[in-house]
Amino acid sequence: MKHGRLDILVNNVATNPHFGPIVDTDLSSFHKTVDVNIRGYFFMPAAGAKLMARNGGGAIVNVASVNGVIPGTYQGTYSITKAAVISMTKAFAKECATQGVRVNALLPGLTDTKFAGALISNPEIRDKALDHVSMRRVAKPEEMAGAVLYLVSPAASYSTGVCLNVDGGYLVE
Repeated sequence: MKHGRLDILVNNVATNPHFGPIVDTDLSSFHKTVDVNIRGYFFMPAAGAKLMARNGGGAIVNVASVNGVIPGTYQGTYSITKAAVISMTKAFAKECATQGVRVNALLPGLTDTKFAGALISNPEIRDKALDHVSMRRVAKPEEMAGAVLYLVSPAASYSTGVCLNVDGGYLVE
């Protein structure tokens, strides 16, 4: 490691190669989704927490999704993997806290990113999704950045295992 320490790790990766009925998910799409959305999320904080513990602690944020709480229509496998990220966050939080490593999760709602571009650019899908968002709009990426900044800052020094919803009210329903 170039600088000899790790203080903050933001685990933000996702794939969703299958958009359609869960029963139509092919094996290749399933494997890719699990490999990226679960395996990748597991090994980064495992390595990161060890480095952080050696230097007195740190903060890890796993970017999950509101779909990990309420599965998205035609996003079954993706939703399952994001539920796993939520559970994984809590497991790491419980075991790493005594070493000064805080592990929390961000649960974004529909956000204007390249990843969500296919959903946002289709007016029918976007409008149907926004029917369930109290604020009736798509989030901007900087709204997620502020939440992550909070979770890694000293202001959240007594928070671990938290799943912070930044979803415009989607999970309120």
